[in-house]
Amino acid sequence: MEDHLPQSVRVERRPVSERESRSANGPDWDRYADEYQATHGAFLGDAGFVWGPEGHTEEELGILGDVAGLDVLEVGSGAGQCSRWVRTRGGRGFGLDLSHRQLQHSLRLDEETGVAVPSVRGTATALPFAAGSFDVVFCSFGALQFVSDIDVAVAEVARVLRPGGRFAFSITHPTRWMFPDDPGEPGLTATQSYWDRTPYVEVDDASGVVAYVEHHRTLGDWVRLLAASHFRLVDLVEPEWPEQHDRVWGGWSRTRGLLTPGTAIFVAHLLG
Repeated sequence: MEDHLPQSVRVERRPVSERESRSANGPDWDRYADEYQATHGAFLGDAGFVWGPEGHTEEELGILGDVAGLDVLEVGSGAGQCSRWVRTRGGRGFGLDLSHRQLQHSLRLDEETGVAVPSVRGTATALPFAAGSFDVVFCSFGALQFVSDIDVAVAEVARVLRPGGRFAFSITHPTRWMFPDDPGEPGLTATQSYWDRTPYVEVDDASGVVAYVEHHRTLGDWVRLLAASHFRLVDLVEPEWPEQHDRVWGGWSRTRGLLTPGTAIFVAHLLG
């Protein structure tokens, strides 16, 4: 469901383990990081917080609330743009990403902006932080969709959050998995069952190695995952496509966005 499918890769739908997912997605993001930042960096902002391809910002939506004085972890932080925004608002933003190259871009932006985001290389299924370290954990289109053992990742978020802490994340809207990943008219025709949770896999034709994996869960799956880790869902935001927004990002476009949601933002609190 990404916008960097090379010519030598074939697409499959089949079960994929956590180990295989991680082995594919880390190197994939290392390869793609330069192109990603060159293509989307200006849209994201060096110290900006965008929740999805629709372009809605945290300043506009207020998903996290006032972060001043809070310890905030971004899981799947990429170049740290969102965490950098948190720091400009008085929060102590920290980043975690699986891609070494994305973290190098984060260091570059630290130097260019003068706003440094302490970041570590790691995975969402084994957060390298002590229990109760953060007031807020968030993820803007990062990490969670690429994890097979999602129950472990959500439990890890619960572990590092303080009681009453907030967990917010944006993902491809689950209903989008019924449609081809096409920004044009063909992307408006449902071709697959919403309930088919078989992962999306890209395989390198030359080597046969899995090069990219993305996992689909239904809205109900996400609600049950949150409840199982003692989260209380307080909001589900489905951002509408802005009237004057014409940017195409992979399968996201004005053509599709005016008719069907492309992003879902979950907001939950950890029960005390």
